[in-house]
Amino acid sequence: MSDHRTLVLASASPARLGLLRQAGLDPHVIVSGVDESALTASTPGELALLLAEAKAAAVAGRLAVDPEGLENPLVVGCDSVLDLDGEALGKPADAADATARWQAMRGREGVLRTGHCVIDVATGARAAATASTTVRFGTPDDEEVEAYVASGEPLHVAGAFTLDGRSAPFLEGIEGDHGNVIGLSLPLLRRLLAEVGVRITDLWA
Repeated sequence: MSDHRTLVLASASPARLGLLRQAGLDPHVIVSGVDESALTASTPGELALLLAEAKAAAVAGRLAVDPEGLENPLVVGCDSVLDLDGEALGKPADAADATARWQAMRGREGVLRTGHCVIDVATGARAAATASTTVRFGTPDDEEVEAYVASGEPLHVAGAFTLDGRSAPFLEGIEGDHGNVIGLSLPLLRRLLAEVGVRITDLWA
């Protein structure tokens, strides 16, 4: 068996792919197809982890049957939700929902929780955990919120905001890993890979 490992990202998120590439990794992308609306949990952190595990497991199961020519695949699944007063907020349903979210969030704090799951397809070994980062929201006025929602960006991201896009001026600060807010915690990923016996440096492209 070859020592080469192929990192597989079980997510369509361009932000997660960008973070991995900036860190010297070049993952193969396979979208899981998991129906996120069918999964529920008692807390936002548990929901984020459940979704990440479901996405990783779906892709790992597919590759166990057909490796698609990938050598020794390692699957990474992630999912993010915003924890606002114990309520899990994923992507908004529509523009009205995104507007209501921002009206509720401004001037307050929320916690962005991202579940991470790594599965070694060859051995079945897996490791999973959730990273949490506190986000302090600014106070954009109604016209700024309207313009932001009209840009379409908040409809595609958990919590209706992102640290690396048009909403950045509306965020006063964070406490924790900034990458986690964008969609993936690289320090946590390194630890999870280590748990299944892989050094992240061995995956550098």
